[in-house]
Amino acid sequence: MKVLLNFVRIFVGVLFIFSGLVKANDPLGLSYKMQEFFEIWGWHGLNDWTLLSSVLMNAFEIIAGFALLVGWRIKLFSWLLLLLIVFFTYLTGYTYFTGKPKNCGCFGDCLPITSQTSFLKDVVLLVLLAYIFYYRNKIKPLFSNGLNTGFMLLITLISFGMQWWALQYGPFVDCLPYKKGNNITEKMKMPSNAIQDSIAIYFVYDKQGQRVEFTADKFPADFSDSLYTYVDRVDKVIKEGSNNVAPISGFALTTPDGEDVTATLLQDKYAVLLFAEARIAKAKDWAAKFKTVYEAAKQKNIPVYIASSSYTELKQQLAQHGLQDIPLYNFDNTAFRTAARTSPTLYLLNEGTIVNKWSGKRMDAAVDVLQPIAALPVPVPVIPVADTIPTTDTLQNVQP
Repeated sequence: MKVLLNFVRIFVGVLFIFSGLVKANDPLGLSYKMQEFFEIWGWHGLNDWTLLSSVLMNAFEIIAGFALLVGWRIKLFSWLLLLLIVFFTYLTGYTYFTGKPKNCGCFGDCLPITSQTSFLKDVVLLVLLAYIFYYRNKIKPLFSNGLNTGFMLLITLISFGMQWWALQYGPFVDCLPYKKGNNITEKMKMPSNAIQDSIAIYFVYDKQGQRVEFTADKFPADFSDSLYTYVDRVDKVIKEGSNNVAPISGFALTTPDGEDVTATLLQDKYAVLLFAEARIAKAKDWAAKFKTVYEAAKQKNIPVYIASSSYTELKQQLAQHGLQDIPLYNFDNTAFRTAARTSPTLYLLNEGTIVNKWSGKRMDAAVDVLQPIAALPVPVPVIPVADTIPTTDTLQNVQP
């Protein structure tokens, strides 16, 4: 009994620590996943609290996992973990049975698992935690009370400290489709092993006040224009495909007039791209650091772009910092949240490949990367060619 109890306790503790660490690597990822749930449930007023909830939940998983390992406050944490896994089982079950959202984000972007796997995992954990809860009085502290308490305080500081770092400087391990070395153009394509959804086309007709649906190969025997009135055509998914979503979607830079300049950016030999929102006004020294990068890029004739999901507000801020001459483009907010985990975030691109990326706090490090790059040729302006060649009479009429 004791051996089994210790094995279960260690297994569950390590799993919670691992789960917490993977999500603490990128707290914003879980925050956005929470917003997906709230959008589905219509709880829009809670969106402002998702980041705080994400940080607290990630820290709790790490702290609770270590508490299980060392037997610290086991009666309290056995209650808390049991309640937590009941909640998690509900969430993963909801995702599995409804398909909304498609992924619960249980292990973050670094270890995506299917909704079915997530649900079954939580069911198993529910059973194991119920076992731990039942025999909680048999679990003894690993160290003395003072040593256990000191150790858990250290774990608490680490749990919150690493998330603060990730929010300031970006994830420790970048598992996003925009990670260093990825080519954006390639990642915008459907995977080669993608299986498309199987779709059936249904025709909707009105038959004497009653709505009826049927496919093209199953028209009713009494079908006629006098008896049936066409209403609509509906495409229904009869079998879902798999791996049929491009890793990068929504990546598009557009002018206020709607002109798309994405292709130009991704074809440039080198390009510097800054992702920024209007809230960068709160970030210290970002403008000075970016000016340094901008000047270094100009010396190399490397084009610089700014992408923002808050175009109007950011344009005003750029003018205040003397950066109004840099091309600014609209960028979709959903795509922005994946491309930039911090605002601002700086990219150096080579024909669409991400050479490197930096958070706003250390984007001046891009200068050292730009220095070895050979200066690009100065773009030659295109001179429009006249539709007709001037005649002698035309030239004589030209005033000196």
